[in-house]
Amino acid sequence: MAKEFVSALDAPDSDPHPCWWFLFRDGHLLVTTADERPAVPRAVTPSELGLAADAAHYLGALDGLGCYAADLDAEGPLPEGVELQPLRALYGLLDEDLFGVAGRAVQIAAWDRTHRYCGRCGGGTAPMPGERAKRCPACGLIVYPRLSPAVIVLVTRGDEVLLARSPHFSDQMYSVLAGFVEPGESLEEAVAREIREETSIAVTEIAYFGSQPWPYPNSLMIGFTAAYAGGKLTIDEREIEDAGWYRRDALPHLPGRPSIARHLIDSWIEQETPDRAR
Repeated sequence: MAKEFVSALDAPDSDPHPCWWFLFRDGHLLVTTADERPAVPRAVTPSELGLAADAAHYLGALDGLGCYAADLDAEGPLPEGVELQPLRALYGLLDEDLFGVAGRAVQIAAWDRTHRYCGRCGGGTAPMPGERAKRCPACGLIVYPRLSPAVIVLVTRGDEVLLARSPHFSDQMYSVLAGFVEPGESLEEAVAREIREETSIAVTEIAYFGSQPWPYPNSLMIGFTAAYAGGKLTIDEREIEDAGWYRRDALPHLPGRPSIARHLIDSWIEQETPDRAR
């Protein structure tokens, strides 16, 4: 059964119980290694673990246990029984609920680390009471944790799906197309533009599918489906190195199951087309 996470800004006034500590150094999460699987440490404070951390950010509670995010000091040895691992590498190893909170934690820790000084005047920033925000006392600029919305789109043509390979993909993997939303665009406009720019085709029947936070480093992936409307498939070689139309019985290597890309593809695979239904 999934654990319940309740987001909150202000920590309880006093809580002597151990809490979950999501501690980072260079974007890597600290995990304990005493058991067969890595685990997020629990303690009242990081000092109990023999660690020194910067200002902690309360995230909320997971099944009643508080969750905190903080950066470890930049230097200093780690105690025995812990190590730092990239967050991506921990998928499937950490408890799914804890992995989800870790994705939230890494973004809050990075925001705190990169917004300690004002981007307008260079003065030091200070936390704002009652909000997940920082304010510059000198010029009044307020900054919130950054989210970068991106659309990810499954395009179909009859009984075929459009899949592409980016140069940075590993293991000859192919996936659906994605791209960041530009200022002044609606999500639907971003879908049509990204598909046109990367493959030269037009799409129609754009429909919302679902969304997924993607903390690498701070994206919100917003999934859509769309139908081919015309044009010759011609790839933008600056963005992708190959693309093609694939049937269900001849799919290439696909993304892993935790990704919304795979959710989009799996949902399409499970659907029956008119030809198959007859």
